[in-house]
Amino acid sequence: MTPEIPFQRHAVDPIQCIKDGWELVKDQYWLFVGMCLVALLIGSAVPLGILLGPMMCGIYMTFFKRRRGEQIEFGTLFKGFDYFGPSVVATLLHVLPILAIIVPAYIFFYVSIIFTSVAAQGQEPNPAAMLAMFAMFGIFWLIAMFIIIIISIGFTFAYPLIVDRKMQGFDAVKLSFKAAMANFWRLLGMSIVTGLMSMVGLLFCYIGLFLVLPLVYGSTAAAYERVFGLSDSSQFHSDLPPPPPTFT
Repeated sequence: MTPEIPFQRHAVDPIQCIKDGWELVKDQYWLFVGMCLVALLIGSAVPLGILLGPMMCGIYMTFFKRRRGEQIEFGTLFKGFDYFGPSVVATLLHVLPILAIIVPAYIFFYVSIIFTSVAAQGQEPNPAAMLAMFAMFGIFWLIAMFIIIIISIGFTFAYPLIVDRKMQGFDAVKLSFKAAMANFWRLLGMSIVTGLMSMVGLLFCYIGLFLVLPLVYGSTAAAYERVFGLSDSSQFHSDLPPPPPTFT
């Protein structure tokens, strides 16, 4: 049995990770913008994100090579297909549970509207019944969004683990959840900040989103290094502060 990779608890500093992400991309910023754009275009070309996994692996591969001081080029992005199998498994483990929440919710919503409309035929509309239905749907969505946030944060380190530690998809997801839950509130804070940055980018005719994505992925790569460290990290000098000690 392969020994489990250790990780640090409470090691993520949201603001510092964002700063470190900028340090990673600033010298080759437009190259990273181009790679993120192509990665999302290719990743969205096939349903269920089948191609998104390899693209994300390629993105994180470029960040880790950059972090080690190695040369990167645009073609490095497509080396993510070397991890096609594990990345697809990780993507499906991420996407399918979310679909299992969203699809029934929409079905329930539209069926409820149809049922209410049919039941109200020939009668005066009942605003109270409609308000109650929308209130129940709103509460359901609040709960669903909370679950989706937990799932998404749990997957934060899945692709980096596949690339950096050569893990299989299921093992990477399992370890990612353990490490992410040990850093949950800090990762949530980082997600809120980067999410707000992405929303601002969307306001600029959608194009602005692609200008922010290198920083979003770069901050995740920096968070991964703080939690797990990079494999073979002794081969390069790290200027990031060491993560805090783990207490069990």
